[in-house]
Amino acid sequence: MIKKLLVGGVLLLVTGGVLFGTDAYSYLSTSANKVRNEVKSSVPLDFEIERARQMVSDLVPDIQKNMHIIAQEEVEIDDLKDQIARTEKNLAAERERMMTLRNDLGNSEGRLHYAGRTASPREIKTELARRFDRFQTAEATLKAKKQMLEAREKSLIAARDKLEGMFGAKRDLEVQVQNLEARLKMLQAAQTTSQFNFDDSQLSRCKKTVQELRKRLDVAERILDQDGKLIDSLSEDAEAVEDIADQIDRYFGADREVSAKRAAL
Repeated sequence: MIKKLLVGGVLLLVTGGVLFGTDAYSYLSTSANKVRNEVKSSVPLDFEIERARQMVSDLVPDIQKNMHIIAQEEVEIDDLKDQIARTEKNLAAERERMMTLRNDLGNSEGRLHYAGRTASPREIKTELARRFDRFQTAEATLKAKKQMLEAREKSLIAARDKLEGMFGAKRDLEVQVQNLEARLKMLQAAQTTSQFNFDDSQLSRCKKTVQELRKRLDVAERILDQDGKLIDSLSEDAEAVEDIADQIDRYFGADREVSAKRAAL
């Protein structure tokens, strides 16, 4: 598929160059974008998520490299601090020695003795000038080192902030990839559920049978109820027949006796 699309893009370029001249580039650009979009849309989502996870994991070497650079810079800064401290100490000692020579030169006009060696005032001035020149050079160097230290410390702070930002971005990307994976799983589960075609014909038949049985039982119960009422009615009627003679005797009373005597004559 991809090969066919690429070949189609080349043919479009050739045809466009012949027919449309400079407009062929716009056709080629459109074709290239279409190819990229079709290729990208054909890649499975789970593969893309795994690729994103791998890209996040690939940040680890860069982070470790920056950590090594920061650690090395911290060592360099500590060494520079030691150099500055030693230089300051040496300059302080050299300043004391120069002040001693300066005081000796101002307080004496003759020859001076230092560690068993005799020196003239001129020699002392020459030595003092040499020491003062070296002192000024060392002092300028110390100032430059202090400025360098300040700049490197600021750069180190920025590098630490950048490294911390990379850590935070990596953690955030990991969470985002996990969320994407969870969403994909939910989508896949929903798609799988929607693809199930259950055969519920047997279930429908069972429901229909149960419904018919329920109706038949309802009819049977009603018939039984009617039979019971008919039996009760017949019993009441039989009792009424058995008592009818007594009821007539009580109702008609004397008339019945007269009628009986007439019947006897």
